[in-house]
Amino acid sequence: QVLLMESGGGSVQAGESLTLSCVGRGPSLSGYDVSWHRQAPGKEREFVAGMSWSDASKYYGDSVRGRFGISRDNYTNAMYLHLNGLKPEDTATYYCKVWPSGIQDSKTVTWGQGILVTVSS
Repeated sequence: QVLLMESGGGSVQAGESLTLSCVGRGPSLSGYDVSWHRQAPGKEREFVAGMSWSDASKYYGDSVRGRFGISRDNYTNAMYLHLNGLKPEDTATYYCKVWPSGIQDSKTVTWGQGILVTVSS
């Protein structure tokens, strides 16, 4: 089973940018769909961005569309979340998630350990 390692989080000022990385250890992520999610203190985990394997289509949550970007590098087995125009309400723990393309259920999904992003005003 793939192991996901996240990096790139930290504390920034409002308006600044960050790039989060999620590297897969073990099996190749080729053939996997990928996504990012986040969870703020006291709130439920929410979808942020996703990217399919089959046609590389990208899709975003309403709260980040136009500010965040998702990408992947199949050669380095990595996926990225580019956070631009950060706002204090973007403060959360961010998680990457992968699953075999088209086969998403509790047995096939793998989550990263989470990485904290803090945005101050």
